[in-house]
Amino acid sequence: MAETLEFNGIFQEVKGSMNDGKLRLSRQGIIFKNSKTGKVDNIQAGELTEGIWRRVALGRGLKLLTKNGHVYKYDGFRESEFEKLYDFFKTHYRLELMEKNLCVKGWNWGTVKFGGQLLSFDIGDQPVFEIPLSNVSQCTTGKNEVTLEFHQNDDAEVSLVEVRFYVPPTQEDGVDPVEAFAQNVLSKADVIQATGDAICIFRELPCLTPRGRYDIRIYPTFLHLHGKTFDYKIPYTTVLRLFLLPHKDKRQMFFVISLDPPIKQGQTRYHFLILLFSKDEDISLTLNMNEEEVEKRFNGRLTKNMSGSLYEMVSRVMKALVNRKITVPGNFQGHSGAQCITCSFKASSGLLYPLERGFIYVHKPPVHVRFDEISFVNFARGTTTTRSFDFEIETKQGTQYTFSSIEREEYGRLFDFVSAKKLNIKNRGLKEGMNPSYDDYADSDEDQHDAYLERMKEEGKIREENASDSSDDLGEETDESFNPGEEEDDVAEEFDSNTSASSSSNEGDSDREEKKRKQLKRAKLAKDCKSCKKSSEVKKGKDPNAPKRPMSAYMLWFTVSREKIKSDHPGISITDLSKKAGEIWKGMSKEKKKEWDCKAEDARRDYEKEHEGGRGESSKRDKSKKKKKVKAKMEKKSTPSRGSSSKSSSRQLSESFKSKEFVSSDESSSGENKSKKKRRQRL
Repeated sequence: MAETLEFNGIFQEVKGSMNDGKLRLSRQGIIFKNSKTGKVDNIQAGELTEGIWRRVALGRGLKLLTKNGHVYKYDGFRESEFEKLYDFFKTHYRLELMEKNLCVKGWNWGTVKFGGQLLSFDIGDQPVFEIPLSNVSQCTTGKNEVTLEFHQNDDAEVSLVEVRFYVPPTQEDGVDPVEAFAQNVLSKADVIQATGDAICIFRELPCLTPRGRYDIRIYPTFLHLHGKTFDYKIPYTTVLRLFLLPHKDKRQMFFVISLDPPIKQGQTRYHFLILLFSKDEDISLTLNMNEEEVEKRFNGRLTKNMSGSLYEMVSRVMKALVNRKITVPGNFQGHSGAQCITCSFKASSGLLYPLERGFIYVHKPPVHVRFDEISFVNFARGTTTTRSFDFEIETKQGTQYTFSSIEREEYGRLFDFVSAKKLNIKNRGLKEGMNPSYDDYADSDEDQHDAYLERMKEEGKIREENASDSSDDLGEETDESFNPGEEEDDVAEEFDSNTSASSSSNEGDSDREEKKRKQLKRAKLAKDCKSCKKSSEVKKGKDPNAPKRPMSAYMLWFTVSREKIKSDHPGISITDLSKKAGEIWKGMSKEKKKEWDCKAEDARRDYEKEHEGGRGESSKRDKSKKKKKVKAKMEKKSTPSRGSSSKSSSRQLSESFKSKEFVSSDESSSGENKSKKKRRQRL
């Protein structure tokens, strides 16, 4: 006899929604995983009390009843599979799978029986139809009549809206049969009635989906969103997952609630409820329950009086009531240090979060894709620019999601993340070791990360960064700046051979004046950019004998105190040592810090004196070389014809007293005039 039986097909859950999924029967129990939502039904073998095999619309069906009154129905079996299932149930579950057919007489009168979460309408001993009471949204009574209204199924083309039962009048034991019928329905139905006081209320919370500000009233069984225009009542049974996601700006937090079935407004369906909080917003919360009730209901997860960040309070209350883990980002870190990637989906820009078991995109429209439903991913070149790329995801159902306009710097980190998760990458093929190892029947909600543990880790990282910020004052400028002085010399040397030529035309005079203005601007920039010039000179050739840069006040203190911290904390690591030093420095008083600030200031002055002295000598040598060079050029340029010897000598005397700016401008203008004359002669 086989240890397990597996079935793939369309199965119907007790909620009545038709969903594709996988069913596995093992010695330990029965597991069904919904392919659409990833939700898992796990029925232990010891909980089963009855199994019924019957004919239904989609072939054959299996109905299972448990000790706690739950009913599970799975359809889509073949008739030939009955013997195999019968033997399996008898061997492993010690149950006989009974074959029981539905009544097809077509009569519309019979007996109503309430068993667990099902309403069964029977004729004789055979059931005609069954109604899961969890699908009932409203129950109203009239004279000898009870009306049941149902939650609508968006996936079905045709949905049952309501059913009316006629109850004959009887006076047994003084109980009204209509009211008794209605009470039996309401005790198991998913009817939302805002009776009693709310456990707590959060006022004016900003909501992105659906958009607006809402008061959130927390009741024991449902969540009530009250806005200026719309009201929504969300049963906790419809909550699939909870997400707590940090915004890229590190000042805000997203709290996302995944819903199935979604909340509705007209023809719009909202599968996700997205709240946006500021990290700086705090709240003090008092639950509308006494301490004994809080302890009994929540087992220490909540207390009567709580205080903290608003997003933390909302997520903590929701986690306790829904009884689901909060999913947070995993170990992924983008190029900017954030745990998300900026991208566009369809026409809107948003954030894509790589999680431990899937991807989620917020916020418009929100998308959540699990790893176990991904067929492959693809990295594509951006359509508009080469500075970005597209990330495409295709699911096993054929749905494709394209996240575009992702910065090129994110490619390496995202590619490494996808490879680490062993997802198939298109055009790369399914290589050895890339076959994903996901359990087909594992619950996709069971992430190994806890939101509050992650938050504490984040705060630890922030403290460590703050402690090391003060040690980052030793950075040097690495960008080369525009150096006007050097470019002046280059211009003068380029036109050395043309300095003897001159022109008195109006065109040459205007060019000369324009050159003078440019040279004056460059000289002014040279005075204002001394610090930039220093950095460029240091970068060109670093003197090994040059004085070292002075240390900051923190580094001076840390150098002296390092051994003392080591002795106080034996065996401390280098990372913990720097972290501990940062904490001590941060908690030090201003008077003690002032002493080290004075020492750092003295060291800076000594450094500037030594540095300026070395630069003064080198600048003098450079100036003497430049003067010799200019004199040599003047001698070469002052050899004209005999008739102009007296003129050239006087010109030489006058040129020796010209400033550097004037010489270069005159030479450049004369060179341009000479080249223009040559062009005219050729024409």
